[in-house]
Amino acid sequence: MGPFGESLLVPDCEAVAVADHQVAHVYVRQPQNIETVAKLLREVPGVAAVTLPGELQMDHPRSGELIVLAEADSWFTYYYWNDDHDAPDFARTVDIHRKPGYDPCELFMTSRLRAAARLLQKKIGMRYKMDVIPLDATLVRGSHGLLASDPDAGPLVIGPGEPPEDMTGFPAYVDSLL
Repeated sequence: MGPFGESLLVPDCEAVAVADHQVAHVYVRQPQNIETVAKLLREVPGVAAVTLPGELQMDHPRSGELIVLAEADSWFTYYYWNDDHDAPDFARTVDIHRKPGYDPCELFMTSRLRAAARLLQKKIGMRYKMDVIPLDATLVRGSHGLLASDPDAGPLVIGPGEPPEDMTGFPAYVDSLL
């Protein structure tokens, strides 16, 4: 714990997840720990599946050793602290470069009055921190990042010819358009 809140020391972690909506890449330092980490993740409420990247066509050198998918009504957060009083100073701001993952709470604001006060501080030349982002991930609703359970509710591809039946043929389809 430092003067600016709790810090995540990634080099000291045996496993770390990078969350993006309803998908997370989990990087595991020691290959012999992958199955143990997968077992622990499967027990977390809101986790629908823990897979290897190749099973989802995400096998890439930058991919995590595991891919975790959320249940349809759940989201992953990057929050690594146990108490909001320990949250790092950037957690309540829009700061995509310091947050280890996407923060859907940036879509919300704690209060317009607080934001107005921060803007007033800026206008009169005072130092300020635009700390108006809530730390309540339950505000986030809907589904984003998972395949739709109903194909008619999934992504729509508009273009000439017939699009591929599944995403494995999508790169070739796009190449044929170029």
